[in-house]
Amino acid sequence: MLAMSGSSHASEVSKYMDFLYANMALPDSTDYDRAFYERNIESSLQAREEMPWGKIVPEREFMHFVLPVRVNNENMDSCRWVFYRDLRDRVKDLTMADAILEVNHWCHERVTYTPSDGRTSSPLASIRTAYGRCGEESTLLVAALRAVGIPARQVYTPRWAHTDDNHAWVEAWADGKWHFLGACEPEPVLDLGWFNAPASRGMLMHTKAFGKYDGPEEKMLETACYTEINETQNYAPVAPATVVVTDRNGSVVAGAPVEFKIYNYAEFYTVSRKYTDERGIATLQAGMGDLVVWGCKDGYFGFERCHVADGDTTRLCLNIPTDFKEPLTFDITIVPPVERNTLPPVTDEQRKRNNDRLASEDAMRNAYVATFDTSTPLLTASRGNHAVIRSFVEATGDTALLWTLSAKDLRDVPMDVLTDHHSNAPERASHLSVELYDKYVRCPRVAGEMLTPYRRYFLDNIPAVQREQWRNSPQQLVKWVAQNIAIDEVRNPQHLRMRPMGVWKHRTTDAVSRDILFVALARTCGVAARIDGVTGKVQYMNEKCEWIDVAFGKDDAAQAQQGTLRAHYKAQPWLENPKYYIHFTVSALKDGFPSLLNYDDNDTYDNTFKQGQRLDTGAYVMISGTRLASGSVLARVVLTRVNENQETVADLELRQASHELQVIGNCNSGLLLDKTGRGFFAAAIIAPSNEPTNHILRDISLRRADLEAWGRPIVLMFRNEDEAQRFRKEDFPQLPSTVMWCVDTDGAVEKDIREQMHVAPDAPLPVVFIGDTFDRVVFFSQGYTINMGDQLMNAVNKLKTK
Repeated sequence: MLAMSGSSHASEVSKYMDFLYANMALPDSTDYDRAFYERNIESSLQAREEMPWGKIVPEREFMHFVLPVRVNNENMDSCRWVFYRDLRDRVKDLTMADAILEVNHWCHERVTYTPSDGRTSSPLASIRTAYGRCGEESTLLVAALRAVGIPARQVYTPRWAHTDDNHAWVEAWADGKWHFLGACEPEPVLDLGWFNAPASRGMLMHTKAFGKYDGPEEKMLETACYTEINETQNYAPVAPATVVVTDRNGSVVAGAPVEFKIYNYAEFYTVSRKYTDERGIATLQAGMGDLVVWGCKDGYFGFERCHVADGDTTRLCLNIPTDFKEPLTFDITIVPPVERNTLPPVTDEQRKRNNDRLASEDAMRNAYVATFDTSTPLLTASRGNHAVIRSFVEATGDTALLWTLSAKDLRDVPMDVLTDHHSNAPERASHLSVELYDKYVRCPRVAGEMLTPYRRYFLDNIPAVQREQWRNSPQQLVKWVAQNIAIDEVRNPQHLRMRPMGVWKHRTTDAVSRDILFVALARTCGVAARIDGVTGKVQYMNEKCEWIDVAFGKDDAAQAQQGTLRAHYKAQPWLENPKYYIHFTVSALKDGFPSLLNYDDNDTYDNTFKQGQRLDTGAYVMISGTRLASGSVLARVVLTRVNENQETVADLELRQASHELQVIGNCNSGLLLDKTGRGFFAAAIIAPSNEPTNHILRDISLRRADLEAWGRPIVLMFRNEDEAQRFRKEDFPQLPSTVMWCVDTDGAVEKDIREQMHVAPDAPLPVVFIGDTFDRVVFFSQGYTINMGDQLMNAVNKLKTK
């Protein structure tokens, strides 16, 4: 119990309730009741009263980084009081810094990294499934730290500059200073993680502070619900990226939106949007590398490479009309910041003690995972949710509904959702196949929202006659939604998904949640509906099984005029079939800015734009890029138009630095000769339970057939026998059969390759290289990188042309 008077306690709760409700996003105020927040405030006040650091945490840090329940876009749950109960006695006698480390060990006992889709599971769901991507692991750690009264925040690099992908970690406040740590990846000390080196090459790292925050950090954006602050200077050297925007006549343009973009996943990804001042200037503090800046105003747009360095200013001329007629091509070479890796000191004793704890924690988590039911593929995918999935199948036999869900859905979907969508699904219309009916009528999933049992609610609250009218005429449903659902984007700047029942009751929401409501209502009535994954269009299916675009506010369905966009690519020896997101992307130009077409992760040139794609008429941007081992990118931008009932052909070309593979260094191949034999080989020094290592092993697995066809050995080495024992080879069953495992005795190979390639001894793993028995190195990569399989095959295929 809290040691305070009843009136004082009530006053505290009331004050903090006012603060939360004044700043929370609209979905949080509608989808969770007042008692939920009161209980969380009670828990926060209890932690502040009982934890030894409670009295020293300033009110500002408490309000913005302890009190708020929401961390990311997760489904909020009852984790705070559950975590406090489990952690209180474990940390109450520690210093604040040691408590932060201990909470991270607690998280590691329960969750390990695995990649997954962008929806963020709740903290309790992550623990139940023992899995989490970095956004979920960091959400879990922030929630656990806040549960014991320690200010914490999730830090994101929205995109890396030197490789594809992004990352999230945690900053925690201890004794007057913010420190960082990798979530569920305990290190012996604070301010240490595998990402120290990648972060030193970052262009932008930021976090969101709940409410209107007046801390010392640079404010990037202030919304009705949060303040976005720039954290880059905590990790990398920074300078102002200053842009002066002019029109085609050379006059400065005030009030122009300017997007600062990082090349990543074959697109220019927006990390910040600013508006020019009266002098035509927009500025962002960023890392010391290259950005792309893109602006538009009054029917003209433009883009330029922006090299961030002290005193440099980029002139951005808006000289391309948004209705341009002829195709345009631009080449841009983008260079990331150089690595400046600094690490806090760690003694051998600290490292050994931490490694021993990691091994013990892995064993604890693995023992829990061993209790999962893996008797069927569905149960295997559901992991810690296996009891729910098994009970549902035993009760209904309805595996078809389950197969409409993602793997993550299977891991956290509750029984009431499955029962609702099984029991209250409408009859299948005669024009719908079983496949279409399951996928677009019965399926609970629409677009990244939390799954909810909305069908029974709508059946109880919408008269049958109205549902039948909407079933017979979906356009009447379009009209009803347009007339009855008001749009408010201001109170949901984070684009959280409001539950369909909440939208129905509140009648005010953001555009995406409105779209989800429409699909939910249509499916409840028996109409096949979706939000198209590629274009984001809301659509329903007519009796001819044609998808009809929804245009809210119009009486009739407005089908956009369309043409065809086809790409022409000349296959190269090092790459026959470019991958979408890895080698190229296509975006529609909307209001002068690119809007990405979101094809599936496994899509390629062959199954998308080789034969052509039907697209709405208008302007499009095709971006292609070749990522070099240094992290630099040779990018090409093609602007083109799609005209009605015409085919547009755009050249897809991947720029190359050289068609010949060059010798870039040397190695002592004799150290590996007994394993590789004569000729070329690939080798890597890796670490167990290490996210960068996991990434490269998964990437290599994806190119298994190609690497096996190469036929040369791939030697994967651990630093010592302890690390080799900790590593779970069964987690990577698809590695090429040419892989060989060994221990780098006395660190001889690592020491040699680091010296030969001039890499610091403490630079992080993994280290990957291709060499030959003439002691030549033709490919080298160190640290965190994505798409290693493709990079290796790019080098291997060039070897074949020598």
